[in-house]
Parts: sequence; C-alpha cells; structure tokens
Amino acid sequence: MLKGKEIGFSITASHCTYEEVFPIIEKLVAAGANVRPVVSYNVQTTDTRFGKAEDHLKKLEEITGNKPVTTIVEAETFGPNNPVDCMVVAPLTGNTLSKLANAITDTPVLMATKATMRNQSPIVLAISTNDALGLNGVNLMRLVATKGIYFVPFGQDNPIGKPNSMIAKMDLLPETVEKALEGKQLQPIIITY
Repeated sequence: MLKGKEIGFSITASHCTYEEVFPIIEKLVAAGANVRPVVSYNVQTTDTRFGKAEDHLKKLEEITGNKPVTTIVEAETFGPNNPVDCMVVAPLTGNTLSKLANAITDTPVLMATKATMRNQSPIVLAISTNDALGLNGVNLMRLVATKGIYFVPFGQDNPIGKPNSMIAKMDLLPETVEKALEGKQLQPIIITY
C-alpha cells in the first residue's frame, strides 16, 4: 500500500523519541515509500544527551536518500508545486501541536503540514508531549476533531509520574498512514500502555 507513495515526514524536538522514530522511517522506505524529511528549527540546532543535531540530520538523509527540508521557503513547496500523498509529524511536541491547532506557521514543519492540508492530503500526527492532558488538551481535541487529520494511537506513558503526558505508539505509525490514505482513523485512537 505504501509502495510508490510520497510521504512527507516532519520531525519536531522530542529528542528522547528519535530512537523510536528513525526505525519507523526505515520501515516506510523499505515498504517502497519515498520519504521526504522536514525538520523544525530546534531539531536542526539543538544537541542533547540523545545526540547531536548534525548527526540526526545526516541520519535522516542516509535513511531516506533525501536532504531534510530546513526552511519555511522550502517547506512551502509541499503545496501545489511538489505535493505529498501524506504528511507525517512524528514526534509531535506539545508546542507544535498547539501552533498547528491555532493556525500558526512559524517553522518548516508547520509550513509543510499546512501546505499538505491545502492539498487536502491526509496529515498523520504522532504525539509526544508532557502536556496532552494539561493546558494543551484543548488543542489536542481540536485536532482530533479536524477533518483530514489522523492520529497514531496514543496513551499515557507514565500516569503516576507524569499524569498529563501522552505519547503515540510509534510502531503503529505505518498502519496509521495506510488507513489515513484510505480516509480512515486507525482505532482505537486512545490506548493503554
């Protein structure tokens, strides 16, 4: 189902999630998709205990064979000029989630996502946020109710230690993309970890 598909894959700065996300990108490529990476400014510039920004960018290019999109100007081409069949945002931080829900376009990831929405192609979101059940809850529900947006099933990853935190089950991402391409949400959307 993914063979020959153009998949945009946007990454935001939930650095601790990259070790789960990169193998999923490899699976999409192995399934025959052309994966076109897009990265937020923080992904491009922030070194953490989870790795150096420069190394993450190199790895993305190695996996996909495509240079990551790093500017709003480049990301705008995901509109009518250079469309994708589906745009994935994984991991999706609470910051980017709130901006998307409120129509703010100030990073390459948000521009690529909104350009894809303009084409009425599906958007697949894989949340990774400590605030999904806090102040960001209203933004999460706004996106859950938005036509054309699909979620990788998610749940509370640590209900006792971090009761507002929710994270997508990243291994369900390929199946979520397949369903989204059919106009369907993979169910159940809220899972137990």
